[in-house]
Amino acid sequence: MIIPVRCWSCGKPLAHLWEEYCERTGKGEKAKDVMDSLKLERYCCRTMILGQIDLIDTAAQFKKV
Repeated sequence: MIIPVRCWSCGKPLAHLWEEYCERTGKGEKAKDVMDSLKLERYCCRTMILGQIDLIDTAAQFKKV
């Protein structure tokens, strides 16, 4: 749904990196190169970013009015 603010394993802040990661990978840059430049070195943090699926638009369709 929404990117977690911190990595669940090590506690490193991640949420502020999400938009830049999406922009750069959307332009065709490799995910590995983007994460290296964002200084995501630990595999736990990389997993948090790679495993994130943005479902907020899908969930918003079922909102009761």
